Amino acid sequence: MMDMRDAVHQAAGLMAAAARTAPKAGGKDHLEIVVVTDAADLARIATAMRTYAPQSTNEAFWRRDAANIEQAQALLLVGLKTSAAAGYDCGACGFETCSAFAKGRTMTDKAMGYSGPHCVMRMMDIGVALSSAAKTAGLLSIDNRVQQRVGAAARALGYIDAGVAMGIPVGVYGKSIFYDRSAPKAH
Repeated sequence: MMDMRDAVHQAAGLMAAAARTAPKAGGKDHLEIVVVTDAADLARIATAMRTYAPQSTNEAFWRRDAANIEQAQALLLVGLKTSAAAGYDCGACGFETCSAFAKGRTMTDKAMGYSGPHCVMRMMDIGVALSSAAKTAGLLSIDNRVQQRVGAAARALGYIDAGVAMGIPVGVYGKSIFYDRSAPKAH
């Protein structure tokens, strides 16, 4: 007999494949993609989110998202592993050229946040990969939602080697836990 978690774990693997094969600027892949399936790891990430919540101006939303992660059956993480400029000289980063960006930017790193600044084209790579993964989950009728805070927490805990990371918690429920959510009150 197949457990619903098995179906979710297989779907998360297919979502990772969709993220990996998603189009990327210049055809260069700088993404780190991780699937977390262990319930203890999901609980650890949720606990870190709850612990951090009071330090945020969005405490209720950290707690709300932590509750989702605690109930999720798997988690897909998509992040930017290396911060190479795409070479388009688009100017969206605030510099005239990619070379000037690479030489002139001052990298910072926020705990329970991200490093940066990064090339806008590479940020779009993450978005396209997340969209491809979420589309795959939808085609497979797997409940899911793209979330930012879980990516920051997973990054801080070392689950993904990336300067920027987002997550897609997934599961199978009679009613999706990822929508029509309420934000719990601060404690």
